[in-house]
Order: sequence, then C-alpha cells, then structure tokens
Amino acid sequence: MTQHRIETRDGMTIEWDAPIAMDDGVVLRCDVFRPREAGKYPVILSYGPYAKGLSMQEGYRHAWLRIVKACPEVEQGSSNKYQNWELLDPERWVPEGYALVRVDSRGAGRSPGYVDVWSAREAKDIALCIDWAGTQPWSNGKVGLNGISYYSMNQWQAAPLKPKHLAALCAWEGSSDYYRELARHGGILSDFLSSWYPRQVTAMQHGVGARGPKSVVTGEPVAGPATLTEAELAANRADADGDAARHHLIDDHYESRLPKFEDIEAPLLSAANWGGMGLHPRGNFEGFLRAGSKQKWLEVHGDTHFTLFYARYGQETQKRFYDRFLKGLDNGWEKQPKVLLNIRHPGEKFVPRAESEWPLARTQWTRFYLDPAGHGFGRELPQAASTLAYATTGDGLTFSTPPMTEPLEITGPVAAKLFVSSDTTDADLFLVLRVFDPAGKEVVFIGSNDPRTPVALGWLRASHRKLDPARSLPYRPWHTHDELAPLTPGVPVELDVEIWPTSIVVPPGYRLALTVRGRDYEYDGTDAAPPHAPYTMKGVGPFTHTHPQDRPKEIFGGTNTLHFAERKMPYVLLPVIP
Repeated sequence: MTQHRIETRDGMTIEWDAPIAMDDGVVLRCDVFRPREAGKYPVILSYGPYAKGLSMQEGYRHAWLRIVKACPEVEQGSSNKYQNWELLDPERWVPEGYALVRVDSRGAGRSPGYVDVWSAREAKDIALCIDWAGTQPWSNGKVGLNGISYYSMNQWQAAPLKPKHLAALCAWEGSSDYYRELARHGGILSDFLSSWYPRQVTAMQHGVGARGPKSVVTGEPVAGPATLTEAELAANRADADGDAARHHLIDDHYESRLPKFEDIEAPLLSAANWGGMGLHPRGNFEGFLRAGSKQKWLEVHGDTHFTLFYARYGQETQKRFYDRFLKGLDNGWEKQPKVLLNIRHPGEKFVPRAESEWPLARTQWTRFYLDPAGHGFGRELPQAASTLAYATTGDGLTFSTPPMTEPLEITGPVAAKLFVSSDTTDADLFLVLRVFDPAGKEVVFIGSNDPRTPVALGWLRASHRKLDPARSLPYRPWHTHDELAPLTPGVPVELDVEIWPTSIVVPPGYRLALTVRGRDYEYDGTDAAPPHAPYTMKGVGPFTHTHPQDRPKEIFGGTNTLHFAERKMPYVLLPVIP
C-alpha cells in the first residue's frame, strides 16, 4: 500500500507519494518539494512515466556524466540527490520560492493504472493534476508546466484543455506530432518507439516493484510498492511500438494524440534544438507558430538534449520566465526577444541573435538545383535531361556546391522537390543536408541524441506523397498520410520532401551538399556512443528506420532513380539569410 508522508529535510518540506484523485477513481501519486515556511507558492508541475523516484545518476548515468563534464556548475550549490531525468532540481528551485510537483503518470512509477502514452486520458490527467496543485493550501494558484521531451510533449496536449490554474508552459525540446515526428518520419516507421518504450517506460511501469531500482533517498521501489507478474504488467499497458507498426496511416490512434495548438492560451516558452533531428525540433517550431497564446517566445540552441536545460543558461532563462508569469514579477521578461536563435557555425560555435518572427521575414527563399552533370548543387538551372540511379542499400547520391567564396547562412525550414522512380512499387527517401570543410571532411555537430549529426534531415515514403494543399507551404510541404499511392516500377513521380528546420553559417572555403539516400544517414559507420549509452550513435542516434516488416527488402532494397528534365529539375528550397 502506497503511503503519503511528509518530512522536512535539506531545507525543504517534502511530501512523498501525495495522492491526486482522478475523475475515474484512479489515484495518481506525486512528490511535492516546497519551502518549509508556511505560505502560498507558485507551482511548477511535471507529469511523466520515468519514475519520480529514480535517480538520474543511476538511471541515466551517461547523460549525467555528460552534463557535469560540460557544465561543472551543475554540481555546485546542490547535493544533486534529488536529480531526476529531464526535470528541475528542487534544491535549486525551492529556495527561490517555488513548489515543485512531480507526478508519476498513470500506470508508471508509484501511480497505478493503464499505461497509454500521450493519450487523451493522459492529457485529462495532467489538467486535473494542474487544478489539484492550484488549490492546495501551499499554492498561490498559479501552476507552470515544465520538463524536457516527454514532460514537454504532453504540455501541447494538456494546455488546450485550459485547466483553470495553468499559468505558464515551458516546452523544452518537445515533439508535438505523434505521427510525423515520433512514430513515422514521412510515413517510414521509426525504430525509436521499439527502443524507448521497453527501456524507459515499461521498465518503470507500476508493478515492476521489487524487480526495479530503489530510490536512493527513500530506499523504496521507484515502480512499486506492488510487484506484479509479467502477465499482469502486460495487461496494464498499451502496445505502443506494436501499434505504431500496425497503424501505417493517420487514423484515430494518431488523431487522438495530435494537439489542438490553437486552443492553448497560457504564456509559452518553446525551446528547440537544431540538432534534435528525429524527434524534437519540429514540434517546438510548430507549437510556437500555432499556439493560440497571446504571449509566446521561441528559443533555439544546440548541444545535447539535456545539457543546456540544466546549465546556467537554461536555468536562468526558465527562472526569468516563471518569475514573470507565476510570481507576477516585473522583471523585464517582456523585453526578451520573441525569437532568440543561437545561430550555428562549424566547430560548435553558436552566436545568439534576437529576431521578431519565425520563419525570418527577410529570408531569401532560394532554389538550389541538383545538377546531374558533375553532381553540382547551386542556383543555376541545369539544362540537360538525364537520370541518375542509386542502390538504396548504399550511400546514395551527393550533390555539392563549389567552395564558398563568402559566408552563406541557411536558417529556417527547408524543402526539396524531387522526381523519382523505383524498380519496385515504393521508395523511401532519406535526405541529408551536409557541410564539408576545405579538406573535404564532413562537419558534424553535437545533436540532442547523437554527437555527430549532419546539418538537417528529411524523410518521405513515396507512396505517402499526397499533399494537403490547405496546409502546405512552399518551404514546408504537409503530407496527409491518409492514403497510399503505390508507384509503377520505372515511372517517375513528383515528391515534395520536408526537411526539418535548421541553421548553419557555411564559411568561405566550405561546401554545402545534399545527399539522397535509400537508408539512414551514418557519419562514418562507427559507433560514437559513450559508456552506459543505451543505443548506438552513428549519426542519427535511436532514430533509425530498419524494421524488416515496414521496410521489406523486396520493396525497399533495390534501385531508385532521380530524373532530370525540362521544367522538372529537382531542387532544394533553402532559407538564405542575407
């Protein structure tokens, strides 16, 4: 039996396993960290499946070591014993006059129930948790949502329900489109769910109990107290990765998980990562653009998925935001640029720049054509009709500019138009925007989930090429993913491929390139994963596409052909910033 108890330690009043009753009778459990002094405090709440009692140092050792190496200040001024994956440290925030509430999501950690990630039920749970927190005797009635990734992604779903006490959203690297960004890139099944779900969710499912880890603070099972059989656990959770494999097109399974951005009213800080390819950057741009919030800001950075969140940079940015909207302090936050971009240069150099909108109004949308003669990539329209074939199991075709004579900045969303045929009835397109230094070596970047990511990636399954004309933009094609259009072998079709937003300043002497492939990008074939990492890191981290049933060799293991013809010359629409 889970027991709610209260104690004072490390300068805080801590409530362990406080109960929050849902409207269907399920009682979720949360930990509350608040100041010892009686009073009413603003609340920062998170809701997710990673077990509120699991120490980051134990559960995510590779990430913790990376954080403290890159940002030694994280270890200073805190015992770090309450560090939890992708959440704020209460030892830093409670002394600043905040109450932190960590809720184990339905069916995870110490909360009973049925696990169904990013479901409508979860969104309703979060809204109920917000209004519970807003009415506690220690609360000032204003609740902000916080967290990275999962804890960010479900903010997009809960906020449109307009819980009464929701006063601010900080969505840090949070995907928003369950189909396009998480389950199926361009219609191609991502391996991510089949890797992540058992590793990070079912491993912490409520009922794992004694088979799972224990809290380093309380000594209790983080996924207990009950210990259920494997059959009981399986009956208490959805088959998330299996469902993604079975549901090829957008249907009710996906629709129920797609946010209604326009219904969001709370002030919003959306923080994206240029290197979050495969899951995170797109959602933060979409959320910023489409949220109904009258007060909203976009921030974009680089580095890993987690480092800057915990570093002084991220902590100070979030604190200024919450101080303004949860405490009501007149701290000058309104002078924060509506869009703050850390413009990326080779060598992990980032230059902050204030902007007023996204995409940038001064963007020069420029077609860079693929030239079959010499595999060029530039502004000149090729003249000769031609075809180029490539094996889908190989490295594909790379088209490159000459060395730059002056700097070229590319910042914004990117789109490609290709004319492609296959020797079968379908084709998977993997597009890679890349930069090479004067010596011909590819320049890669620390990404959110891989230390060697290219400039940008895009994907499309040719049978999913149907566009929604009402939602498509020249620089952001929008595919409906609601019906299949198989190819006729050898007959080219027109494909518009979305390449996720990016930023790069290409220096003089460097070259910009596009690679068209039939399989996942790899930097050099080697694995750069550090010790304790849970997946290989060859250039796209866990966001590979290798499912044999989704990508049978007899369909996707042959030859594709690029076609070049008059008025049908393939190109990439690049956001050139003058």
